[in-house]
Amino acid sequence: MLQYDLRATERKTFGKGANRSLRRQGFSPAVLYGPKAEPLALQLETKELTRILIKWQKRNAVFNVDVDGATRHVMVKEVQAKPVDNSLIHVDFYEISLDRPMEIGVPVVFTGKAKGVDLGGDLHVSRDKVLVRAKPLDVPDTIEIDVTDLGMGDSFTCGDLTVPADVELLEPADAPLVSVVGAAKVAAAEAETEEEEAA
Repeated sequence: MLQYDLRATERKTFGKGANRSLRRQGFSPAVLYGPKAEPLALQLETKELTRILIKWQKRNAVFNVDVDGATRHVMVKEVQAKPVDNSLIHVDFYEISLDRPMEIGVPVVFTGKAKGVDLGGDLHVSRDKVLVRAKPLDVPDTIEIDVTDLGMGDSFTCGDLTVPADVELLEPADAPLVSVVGAAKVAAAEAETEEEEAA
């Protein structure tokens, strides 16, 4: 899993007025919470925080936050930003243990071009993320699968994925990932999905 370092200090002022004043001084308010500690109000330098969040791009990552000299390992749970200029309003951090396995979704990346697509088929992706259990730093950034050998009517399931030895895949082995089908079948599958969502 990706790692980023941040510096923060405990925040002593609260409320909308105090937060506006904080932002004018170049800092962003944040809250750190977790299963074993009381919520902790923080402030972080806006430029540094923005630079790191741009690199992060909502991927799975551990943030090593130095809070007044003590390091806390967290993940970003929510980022609030103004819709007009995308400037930061508030960030929520959730504290984790690097030694305790956790369940988390990992993106699946499909590489290559399926030979069935060259024959007129369509690549139908059933899911592009899978659930795994592992210690945070053992969680892969992505899981890749090469679809080059997929012919017309062929498919890959979650059982075809290769994950590191210290990572447990929590999806059923027969759960579909990707297949090569005709255009008519893709349209039917999408219509069925829309009906299920509507129900």
